[in-house]
Amino acid sequence: MAAEGLQERADGSRACGWGEGQTDYSAYHDTEWAVPASDDIRLYEKMCLEGFQSGLSWLTILRKRENFRAAFVGFDFEQVVRFGDADIARLLADAGIVRHRGKIEATINNAGAALDTIDQYGSLAAFFWSFEPDPEIRPKVVDHSALVAMAQTPESQAMSKALKKMGWRFVGPTTCYALMQASGIVNDHIEGCFRRPEIESMRGHLKRP
Repeated sequence: MAAEGLQERADGSRACGWGEGQTDYSAYHDTEWAVPASDDIRLYEKMCLEGFQSGLSWLTILRKRENFRAAFVGFDFEQVVRFGDADIARLLADAGIVRHRGKIEATINNAGAALDTIDQYGSLAAFFWSFEPDPEIRPKVVDHSALVAMAQTPESQAMSKALKKMGWRFVGPTTCYALMQASGIVNDHIEGCFRRPEIESMRGHLKRP
């Protein structure tokens, strides 16, 4: 029997239970979640999508992701920052995305904030990865109970505070921790999941920005 939070697959491998039962989720779990990310556009995209996810399921966002990318020109923040009232009206009429005015306006606002962050830190990657926690203070074993206790952390709280100071919106500490998980700044695949050692290897070979 798989440990709590893990699910055994037909081939005998074990994976984080949240990724099972939906093809979209399992593919995301197996190929993308926690893979170390250092591309600024992708990091901006991940933060914006985590903001859109607030109050919704990640599966909803995942299934709309290509629509989001089309609507926000690939999340190229240098283009998104120029969006105006006509673009907001267009986005509010786009049934392919989440039509939430506050989140749409935050995405446009955050494009400008991203440029300011790059001016100050050199890159979004350098900023986000500066909040990578010291391995010594991470749980010795990342299991289901450890994850439940880490919806936010001192590092994600500090990231949220710093982002808000630079004008970012919809970047609370829980959203920031979700970004850290999705971007490989932390590896929260549960102990026993087949992806955990693979992600650890990727993190070990990553040259920090």
